Amino acid sequence: MPVFTSDFLPTIPFRNGHFNTMYRPLFMKDKATYKRERITTWDHDFIDLDFSFVGSETLVLLIHGLEGSSDSKYIASNTNHLNKKGLDTVCFNLRGCSGEDNLLLTTYHSGKTEDVDFVVQHLLKKYTYKNIVIVGFSLGGNLTLKYLGEKGANISPIIKGGIATSVPIDIASAEVEMEKLKNKLYMEMFFKTMKNKILEKAHKFPEYKLDKDKLFKATKFKHLEYLYSVPVFGFESPEDYWKKASSKPYLSKIKKPTLLINAKDDTFLSRECFPFDEAENSEFFFFEETKFGGHVGFMTSFKPNENRWLEHRISRFIKENIQIDTL
Repeated sequence: MPVFTSDFLPTIPFRNGHFNTMYRPLFMKDKATYKRERITTWDHDFIDLDFSFVGSETLVLLIHGLEGSSDSKYIASNTNHLNKKGLDTVCFNLRGCSGEDNLLLTTYHSGKTEDVDFVVQHLLKKYTYKNIVIVGFSLGGNLTLKYLGEKGANISPIIKGGIATSVPIDIASAEVEMEKLKNKLYMEMFFKTMKNKILEKAHKFPEYKLDKDKLFKATKFKHLEYLYSVPVFGFESPEDYWKKASSKPYLSKIKKPTLLINAKDDTFLSRECFPFDEAENSEFFFFEETKFGGHVGFMTSFKPNENRWLEHRISRFIKENIQIDTL
C-alpha cells in the first residue's frame, strides 16, 4: 500500500539525470554552520558529529553518502531547511570523512551499522530529545534502512522513523550498473579520493600488505573491495560483502514509518533498487519513485529558491507520516 505517486516535475534541463546529479554539487552554494562534537568509540577511534541547534525537542540525524561529509551540499541544504522547520540536526561524519583521518585501519562501508547504533546510543544517553529521525543519502541511506530493519520492533521508542534518498539497496546489481560507461566520470571522481585514502592507510599501517600496483590499476568497486574491504573488514569475498551490506533484505523488517525516494533516471541504480513489492507488502516502509532527479539531485530549476523539492519532501514526510510537528 505505501507506494507514493511523486509530484516531482522539474523544468526541461533538469529532466536529464546526469545534469540533475551534477548541478547540486557544482552550482548550489549551500553552507551550514555547525557545532562539532567528537566522540570516542568503543574500539579507541573517534567519530565527529556536526550539530545545528535551534532548541527543538526533535533531532534529525543526517548520514551522508560515499566520500561525503557534513560539507556536502545536500547535507548543508537539508540542515538549513530542517532548522527553518524548527528541528535540530546532527550530521554523522563517517569515519575518515570529517576532514581528519580516523585512527584505525578500518573506516566505513555500506553496511557498517554498528557505527550508526553507537552514534544513536550516544545521542540517547547524552541528550533529552523526545524524537529522533534518521535521514540518509546514498550509502548513508543504505545504512539508515539496514539499521532500522535490523532493529525492527526492538528499536528505541525515541527513534520515530527514517528517510532515505538515492539508495543502492541491492549493492551487487548497483555495482554492475556503476561499471557501465555512463558512470565513468563518477567512478573517476570516487576513486580519486578512495585510492588516496587506501594508500594513506597502507603507509600508516605497514602490516596491511597493499598491492599498490593493483590499486593503481583498479577501475571497479570490486577491485577496491578485494584490496581493502574484504581483508580489512573480514568479509570472505566482495560477493559476501554485497550480500551482508545490502539493505534490501531488511526492508520488510522495518517497524517505524520510513520513506525511500529513488529516481528512475538515477544512473547509479539498477532495477533491483526499486522495491515496489516490499513497500506494497509493508505497513511501515514507504517507497516513492520519481521519474527524474538523478542521484541525490532532485533539482527543479535554475532559481535557487525553487530548488528545495527534496528538502520539502523530507520535512513533509516527517510531519505527515512520522507525525512530528514542524513549522
